[in-house]
Amino acid sequence: MLTFKKALVLSLACLTLFFLFKSHHTSNKSPTFKNAHDLPKPSPWVNPKEAAAKAEEAKKAAEKTDKVFNSSPDTAVKKAKEQISLDELKTRPLKQQLEYQFPYDVDSKFPAYIWQTWKYTPAQGEFSESFREAEASWSIHHPNFVHEVITDNVAVHLIRHLYASVPEVLEAYNALPLPVLKADFFRYLILLARGGIYSDIDTSALKSAADWIPSDVPSNTYGMVLGIEADPDRPDWAEWYSRRIQFCQWTMQAKPGHPILVEVVANITHETLKRKAEGKLTKDHKGIIEFTGPARWTDSIFGFFNDPDYFDMSSSKGNITWEHFTGMKAPKKIGDVIVLPITSFSPGIKTMGAGEDDDPMAFVKHAFEGTWKPENERHIGETYN
Repeated sequence: MLTFKKALVLSLACLTLFFLFKSHHTSNKSPTFKNAHDLPKPSPWVNPKEAAAKAEEAKKAAEKTDKVFNSSPDTAVKKAKEQISLDELKTRPLKQQLEYQFPYDVDSKFPAYIWQTWKYTPAQGEFSESFREAEASWSIHHPNFVHEVITDNVAVHLIRHLYASVPEVLEAYNALPLPVLKADFFRYLILLARGGIYSDIDTSALKSAADWIPSDVPSNTYGMVLGIEADPDRPDWAEWYSRRIQFCQWTMQAKPGHPILVEVVANITHETLKRKAEGKLTKDHKGIIEFTGPARWTDSIFGFFNDPDYFDMSSSKGNITWEHFTGMKAPKKIGDVIVLPITSFSPGIKTMGAGEDDDPMAFVKHAFEGTWKPENERHIGETYN
């Protein structure tokens, strides 16, 4: 039987246990600070307006790039085309074969590819330290792009894969007797098949390709971006260059299938197979500029500008010539081609009206290493002034 005395003792015991438990629980949660250094540090204050402005700026930059470039080129939707059997396709002229295999769509975005070629990749120890900073600049300014440095051995397999259905092109590529000829041909072939940006290994990106074109030019109105390599306004220009206006081929940008690329690939293929049949393919470096280099490239561009299949010549005041591009300081749009002034891809050369590296129109810096030349000819020769 629970007596009053027992009940009182039991109540006191319960109260004692309660206060002991409460005291222990509170002491565990109460921090002890010996001095001010032990106090918890507050998180740094961020101005909400500044944070919002930075986020908005990053968003706009991403949107600007996304409007021009397809950062997932492998998932791009391709337009349906007329189906032709491989046997029938082989009976058609080479240009028609190329146009069928690599259809051109000016409304598409530029594929987010950067293509470069060299003997070694940056991951290999043999890759020259003198190229590392330049090569890295392309990835720095284009973080969402697929950036590939293709070696000679890889190029052979890549071209074999891309042009398996156009055997004439494969035969021509394999027949070229010099690595520099293959390197020239490769840049046209890879842009025709895959599009994107090609740039020599000794070039540095100064700005993102999203900044190359004025913002008021819609990306679905052009499919190629070119630069002026040479504008030698002097009587003896022919002693220095092959053409009065020479278009740059160390850096260029294109959507797959552009007609200029079809033209230059077909021309080089025909000329290579012709020389092969005649036994005239040689390892002489002197004819490279005319065979696969900037002279061939420039002629193909002017051929396109004056082709009635692409331009209405009935209302034209005459052919488009070098006079339309000499001395230009701002971009020009000819059909679906954007031509940039000499400063854009050749800043700092201190001749032919080119601006310096900090010029607003300076986009790509070329080191002019002459990597295509034999070792004993690099960095040798007079300077054009």
